[in-house]
Amino acid sequence: MSLWSTPAWPEQPQGVRTAFTLRGLNGTGGASAGPYRRFNLACHVGDAPEAVEANRRLLRTRLELPTEPAWLKQVHGSRVLDLDPAAPVGPAPEADASVTRTAGTVCVVQVADCLPVLFASRSASCVGAAHAGWRGLAAGVLEATIKAFGVAPAELVAWLGPSIGPEHFEVGDEVREAFVRSDPDAEVAFTRNARGRWQCDLPGIASARLRRAGIGSVAAEGACVYADAQRFYSYRRDGQCGRMAALIWLAPAEPLKGHRSP
Repeated sequence: MSLWSTPAWPEQPQGVRTAFTLRGLNGTGGASAGPYRRFNLACHVGDAPEAVEANRRLLRTRLELPTEPAWLKQVHGSRVLDLDPAAPVGPAPEADASVTRTAGTVCVVQVADCLPVLFASRSASCVGAAHAGWRGLAAGVLEATIKAFGVAPAELVAWLGPSIGPEHFEVGDEVREAFVRSDPDAEVAFTRNARGRWQCDLPGIASARLRRAGIGSVAAEGACVYADAQRFYSYRRDGQCGRMAALIWLAPAEPLKGHRSP
């Protein structure tokens, strides 16, 4: 088992690089132990800081990243961080998405049930990444990310990564109402279960919102993180666990020397 997978994105523009990390089980690397084993990349979940740093260092080396990814402090909101002219250093800024037009700057979001969404322009002039849990999705994080690019939505393509699937994402009335109140069409993404609650199709909601915003090409990975404990972390399944990362960047014309410290 690898430490990452390459997104199955038929319309990924030339010059755009992407990756989605995995748990890294079965001796494939990673320094984290216990519920975080092996390739946890998050600092905020209780894992040993030295293990997270070792994992991030391994990520940079194995993927040959041009710079340290622009890690965010994700808060399930809709703020989008523009990484130009330079990605932040020091404490991670609060945001749930980032965009860049600079080659070598790496956008990244962390997930363990929530939906990672990667964006790129067809001309490979800009890329971005968004963290879309139900709160952020309802708050408009995807629409805010599209707006931050400053290009026509039709010029963008999007990839929806592994997330919790509708078979395992049970929610209450308040979640359904948060979507249906402003978008009656979202009702089709909710199915009543035997417990009187709702099974929610998070990728389905995201895909519909992206298309309504004007993005014509939306590719969905379709894998459910809850259903595959070998490859994926899932907070709903395990409670205490690590985080995976979705990364996207514009390939620099020439290799950049050195990395910023995380």
